[in-house]
Amino acid sequence: MIVILKAEEKDIQVIADFQVAMASETEGIDLNPETVFRGVSSVFADPTKGFYLVAKEDGRTLGSLMITYEWSDWRVRTVWWIQSLYVIPENRRQGIFKQMYAWLLQKVNRDDSVGGIRLYVDHTNLKAQKVYESLGMDGNHYRFYEFMK
Repeated sequence: MIVILKAEEKDIQVIADFQVAMASETEGIDLNPETVFRGVSSVFADPTKGFYLVAKEDGRTLGSLMITYEWSDWRVRTVWWIQSLYVIPENRRQGIFKQMYAWLLQKVNRDDSVGGIRLYVDHTNLKAQKVYESLGMDGNHYRFYEFMK
């Protein structure tokens, strides 16, 4: 049985490993594992940065995601951004993200200080877009632009 939990400090290494794997798989980028470990650890050290969820089965971590916060002056509420989503390849297409998303929706619907959930996806990742659309998310309203240093 898969359970969705708010991640704890003991999950830092597996989350960091997932992020290194995801960057390699999705963007062909080789991240420095020590840097990523420090980055994940900093979220646990400073909860204002966000939090992680993990999906576990029999104590084994199958996936994780990070929530970061955006203040919306239009809504006078915080918007939760899903980032760093990763499910191990052999457990994909089993509804793990769907369960994590349901966990998030339940929390958002009970907390009036949270106005919604957002995420971004590479425009070529059509499989992921279909999953998000199947969960009722709408990707038609905004385009995402960035400057990264």
